[in-house]
Amino acid sequence: MAFTLPDLPYAHDALAPLGMSKETLEYHHDLHHKAYVDNGNKLIAGTEWENKSLEEIVKGTYQAGAVAQNGIFNNASQHWNHNLFWEVMGPGEGKKIPGALDKALTEAFGSVDKFKEEFSAAGAGQFGSGWAWLVKDKDGSLKVTKTENGVNPLCFGQTALLGCDVWEHSYYIDFRNKRPAYLTNFLDKLVNWEAVAARL
Repeated sequence: MAFTLPDLPYAHDALAPLGMSKETLEYHHDLHHKAYVDNGNKLIAGTEWENKSLEEIVKGTYQAGAVAQNGIFNNASQHWNHNLFWEVMGPGEGKKIPGALDKALTEAFGSVDKFKEEFSAAGAGQFGSGWAWLVKDKDGSLKVTKTENGVNPLCFGQTALLGCDVWEHSYYIDFRNKRPAYLTNFLDKLVNWEAVAARL
């Protein structure tokens, strides 16, 4: 089944007042994400992966310990990652953390602020390109993780609740080299916490 680029769930300029510009979304969604979709479609054509689900492709092509993953994995995983990324942000409702998620974060990290500190540190400390994640682990516990390049929680049997892209193209137009400021802005202004809670 061919990959398709999903429409953004909001207008390209909807996040601009919150720190993510129309220009960033035009480059990030319309060009970067589209390239993962187009390249992924070319690479899976005529292979055993052609009719598999996106999740099956990501898990089936991931190679633990590989210095560089193969092209099918890289494009499929980045497509999956970005689908989640657009969904967990929003311009309007959902800025208040729902009670059940607030309770779960407090139990896991000590407080919501401590969770935000740990998440921001993971993203800022990811050397080079990658992602910061809030995941529900196989044992049901909540954890903050970081992954290199396009690797994601699916590879480890975890459920991704929140993911933040820390590749430079996700923040350089708006924040230049200030990745920590981008992460703080993401958590404080961009996340739709109701969407995160729904994944819990």
